[in-house]
Amino acid sequence: MKPTLVVIAAGIGNRYGGLKQIDSIGPNGEILIDYSIYDAVRAGFGKLVFVIRRDLKDTFKQKISGKFESDLEVSYAYQEIDACLDGFEPSQKRKKPWGTGHAVLAAGEVVAEPFVVINADDYYGHNSFKIIADYISSGEMLGGHNHAMVGYILRNTLSEHGYVCRAVCHCGPQMLLESIVERTKIKKHANAAIYLDEAEESFPLTGDEIVSMNFWAFGPSIFDSLQKQFSEFLNDRGNDPQAEFFIPTAVNNLIAAGKITVKVLKTRDRWFGITYRQDKASTIENINKLIKEGIYPQKLW
Repeated sequence: MKPTLVVIAAGIGNRYGGLKQIDSIGPNGEILIDYSIYDAVRAGFGKLVFVIRRDLKDTFKQKISGKFESDLEVSYAYQEIDACLDGFEPSQKRKKPWGTGHAVLAAGEVVAEPFVVINADDYYGHNSFKIIADYISSGEMLGGHNHAMVGYILRNTLSEHGYVCRAVCHCGPQMLLESIVERTKIKKHANAAIYLDEAEESFPLTGDEIVSMNFWAFGPSIFDSLQKQFSEFLNDRGNDPQAEFFIPTAVNNLIAAGKITVKVLKTRDRWFGITYRQDKASTIENINKLIKEGIYPQKLW
């Protein structure tokens, strides 16, 4: 069975100032996700699921899905505030969905097979898609509780224009993930990096750390595990209008409880993306460089 690609694209884009998921950056109007999907097709993926807000469906269909339907089965899942709440009543102060873990849960409506999760506004590198597709096809995930992620070198994932959110990983023998901690404020600092904790205190990072870019491979058993954790999250923090249910935090809890294993597949691909509006120029430059190197054709679709 060909793996499914789940694209998290429901973000409002507050730091960027608009719908960055559909902002053109390629020479023929391509958007950033076009390049990830092109890489996924080359790596052997067979199904595409966009996790979006329901009010964006028409825009996404017009801008995106028509390009892929001859190569991939395309479906939509909807990350709304009231999705997967299991009876919980959210506060009227809540104005946005509940984060990346909530987005994966929403995809459970249309996914029942091994799948890969990515963000719509990140470029992951063509080698990384091959690495994770090869891992899925190897059969190592057939046990049901064995999952994987592509791990990036931190210094290869930083923006020149401000803080980024990265999950810092600690790996044990055989590159199995032992712990992962979401750091919401990491910034480039000389040849290394720093992060700020919740008290705004600064801590150094070497830049060599392995981090998650939300490039995960999950078996379908993850949905039940995430739903249980999300229900607990809502009971504890559901009344906080800014609280988010992050994939790395949920995965870390499952590893600590001994319920799953996660293989870290290290890549040296360089990330780039559009976190801030100032990132757009460098993203366009990077795409043009890859086209000149022959990684991508001048026109993708």
